[in-house]
Amino acid sequence: MPATPEVVTLDVWTVTPRAVPRAVWRMAADRRAVQRLPGAQFGKLLGTGDGTTFTVRDADPRHWAVLVAWDRLADAERYETSRPVRAWQRFATERLQVRLAPHGSRGRWSGREPFGPPRARGGADVEGPIASITRARLHPSRAAGFWRAVPPVAAELRTVPGLRCAMGIGEAPLGYQGTFSLWDSTGALEEFAHRREAHRNVMARTPREGWYVEELFARFRVLDVRGTLDGRTP
Repeated sequence: MPATPEVVTLDVWTVTPRAVPRAVWRMAADRRAVQRLPGAQFGKLLGTGDGTTFTVRDADPRHWAVLVAWDRLADAERYETSRPVRAWQRFATERLQVRLAPHGSRGRWSGREPFGPPRARGGADVEGPIASITRARLHPSRAAGFWRAVPPVAAELRTVPGLRCAMGIGEAPLGYQGTFSLWDSTGALEEFAHRREAHRNVMARTPREGWYVEELFARFRVLDVRGTLDGRTP
């Protein structure tokens, strides 16, 4: 049975247009280095999207993300002096780091359960901000139908009070098949996930359409938010 990480970090690095090739290089060069860091259970280097539609049209070459699940908080602290972090700091203009504690998870990512074994959906007992990560690998023959279904959900998302930030995340070069969102409260997330029509419709269609080869849904308590994204701290 996989161990549940004590802490998960999501770093979002901002670069200038001129530095985009350097960021792309770091995505390739740091992949194994991040996965081999002491205490790292799981690591992914991710492209991002601006979250306007959560489709490939959103691709945002100025923002790049590093997601790591750590055995212990001390491992995440040591990460701050690691070679990958130092490399990004030399050319990134901005960094946002969100520290998370897994609260509820189901599904797999690359065949693994990165946030611990499946548990019933948590959230009702979380006080304060909460975060959500979704990730799906699409059936190639059914991807077009999925992308057509997503834009109304993205438009609806922006109308929900309590949303602090949202972005697409995906493993280059495969596109933006995941999301990260940060919310003021469980109630705000529940309002979007279970009471907004477009999202409810997509959830209902998912088992019928068979869009996904693999999927994961996870929720987290927000331990800390450091730095800025586009000039502000979410």
